[in-house]
Amino acid sequence: MLSLYYRIWVDCIKRAKQQPANRDNWHVGTMIFMTLAMAFNFVLSMTILEKYVFKIYFYKIELSFLPSRVNNVLTYLVLFILPCFIINYLLIFRNKRYEKLLNRYPYYNGKLFVVYFAVSMMLPIILLVGAIFLNA
Repeated sequence: MLSLYYRIWVDCIKRAKQQPANRDNWHVGTMIFMTLAMAFNFVLSMTILEKYVFKIYFYKIELSFLPSRVNNVLTYLVLFILPCFIINYLLIFRNKRYEKLLNRYPYYNGKLFVVYFAVSMMLPIILLVGAIFLNA
């Protein structure tokens, strides 16, 4: 499973490096896109686990002194974005590990990353719409 993660990252990095606008700041762009995709997958996984497996919502932060919208954004950042960001940093960017990975894994012309990102963004929406139609 980690091999697939590294392949997607290598595909993302090489694709970003080939874009003339990204040559100097590809680190930031790749980190944002991969963290966002991972966070969407994490949200989907936790929602399925909480709703259908455990039948209790346990992965949340309740800060009653904050307005609900601020609490929701803070919860999303702390519980979903931050863990994905830390994992990506530790496994890819720490000690420039990406340099070794770029030599080890093949490049799929950005197709692997694009498919991963598109599925990560669209799957929750498709499942939500499907659930609405099934429950209607």
